[in-house]
Amino acid sequence: MISVEFHCHTYASKDSLTRPVDLIATAHSKGINRVIITDHNSIAGAREAKVIDPELIIVGEEIMTTKGEILAAFVTDEIPPLLTPSETIRRLKEQGAFISVSHPFDVLRAGGWKENDLLEILPFVDAIEVYNSRCMVPWFNRQAKGFAQKHNIAATVGSDAHAAFEVGKSLMLLDQFSGPDEMRNVIRKGIQKVRWSPPWFHLISRYASLMNKKNPKFRVD
Repeated sequence: MISVEFHCHTYASKDSLTRPVDLIATAHSKGINRVIITDHNSIAGAREAKVIDPELIIVGEEIMTTKGEILAAFVTDEIPPLLTPSETIRRLKEQGAFISVSHPFDVLRAGGWKENDLLEILPFVDAIEVYNSRCMVPWFNRQAKGFAQKHNIAATVGSDAHAAFEVGKSLMLLDQFSGPDEMRNVIRKGIQKVRWSPPWFHLISRYASLMNKKNPKFRVD
């Protein structure tokens, strides 16, 4: 089996300063086999990283819709933010992407979902994120796991790393796969390896947001 980080960020996200080269070095040092880079509404950082290490990196994106955030892997064309969930999913399906849902019940974040809205898209997504290391309230993850079990939907987990040292806090062990279709075939047999990130980790994101506002040179455009 291979270890997969499903959710992490680079400096292409406004709330991260992580250079792709540093993220890659950390992943190798921790023995992580695949890393899906899911920057906010951008695939620039993932593309930069994939040039450096095409075997390790899978291009993904965390996309803000009008109802909540969607987490995608194997993205070829960047999806803009603030489309409806149905339009976002339609565009992702056109490119064959693997579609999950970020921290669906985390009401402390703008990207959380109302249950009725989540139920509307459930038939059209491949999975939901049932454990996010950066959920400050453990109940949010337990609620997501229970929802996935109730509705028989596949699960992903992720570190939601905004700094390089966070990469690998939560991983999935999956059978070997190549491409989104094979990922769909193996996802339900995945083994989850999860660890919680304490609330002070969010200070990293706030500091990065401030630095990116003051120093645009940190941003990837």
